Amino acid sequence: MSLLDGSVVVVGQGYVGLPLAMRAVEAGYSVVGVDLDLTRTTALASGMSYVEDIPNETVRAALDSGRYLATTDYNATASFRVAVITVPTPLRETLPDLSFIESAGSSLAKQLTPGATVVLESTTYPGTTEELLVPILENGSGLKAGVDFFVGYSPERIDPGNKTWTFVNTPKVISGIDETSRAHVDEFYSSLVDRTVPVSTPKEAELTKLLENTFRHVNIALVNELAIFAHQLGVNVWEAIDAASTKPFGFMKFTPGPGVGGHCLPVDPSYLSWQVRRKLGQNFRFVELANDVNDHMPDYVVQRASQVLNDIGLPLRGSKVLLLGLAYKRDTGDIRESPSLRLIDLLRESGVDVLAVDDHIENHRWPQEVTRKSLTEDDLAEADLAILVTDHSSLDLALLETTETKVLDTRNRLRSEHVVRL
Repeated sequence: MSLLDGSVVVVGQGYVGLPLAMRAVEAGYSVVGVDLDLTRTTALASGMSYVEDIPNETVRAALDSGRYLATTDYNATASFRVAVITVPTPLRETLPDLSFIESAGSSLAKQLTPGATVVLESTTYPGTTEELLVPILENGSGLKAGVDFFVGYSPERIDPGNKTWTFVNTPKVISGIDETSRAHVDEFYSSLVDRTVPVSTPKEAELTKLLENTFRHVNIALVNELAIFAHQLGVNVWEAIDAASTKPFGFMKFTPGPGVGGHCLPVDPSYLSWQVRRKLGQNFRFVELANDVNDHMPDYVVQRASQVLNDIGLPLRGSKVLLLGLAYKRDTGDIRESPSLRLIDLLRESGVDVLAVDDHIENHRWPQEVTRKSLTEDDLAEADLAILVTDHSSLDLALLETTETKVLDTRNRLRSEHVVRL
């Protein structure tokens, strides 16, 4: 039987699952997109996308093809041929929370039939696929993995807002619990992307994702701490980074910012350090140090904001601060683990009236304690200080450079006498 003879289930219709679902429809599959967020499935069913990389027209074309269904009901996944799990794996009080994987696995197990393939894409620690997911699928279905059905792991590599490297042309790491499973996983993804990269077992694939994100996390922490010390030493860290970037070998550019956000950097490296501590009884010191530096960048931003206000004779308490951009990443609406959330908490604890601008954030995900504003001359004039947190391309940077309101720029995007860089 060809893969195209059966339906594909994508559990999770967020920044990872929705692009995968749309690509599978384009490749000719019948796709059931499962998401327990009724707001999301309702929007998708009406042809509306909440993921910037997926235009409304793409969702409507998928619906018009008759080969896409967005639903909260796992009963619609009966007799699937391939199921891909793209659910969140957050931290709960610093510990990995795999409850979403467990729930998805249990629900899929009830619909599992011989010959089907289940792939986990959610970022997690090495061993999750074989030690957690496989037993759930076997116990819930009465079938044997590697014999009756096939299981693999393929780490997601979606980079929201990246127009150069898309789902299709980014190499896809794939694995299986055995050679037959890996072959089935490879067959599926080879029909969707330009190139697959097979690795020996799911553990190597799981570690690949953690390595990629830990690399970024540690290097961002390096330049963040460097930015703090450079400011205290009276050195322009941004100029130094630009100069270092001209070296054609041995250096990769990372830039400071208000902290890290999204599901990946604030969470994924901690999965690795947790597994090292649990299995080996040792500390992954690089990850823990990077966590400490990046987690406290919002505190440093507040400290700098207080200094800027003090320089113009205003106290932090009682001031109005306008945050420009709340999403963790430029030109996306993803507010998960965004440093802006910690920044909001710290400012409000200091007695600040917090206002914010971000056209990308959905209304039901907007922080309730923050007044939503537009970026206008009047809104800027109302604020004692503006902080550029996320440099969306939709923000009027020229207005920020000409306004009389002081601006703290955490992204090095502005050039003006009244702008202070992080």
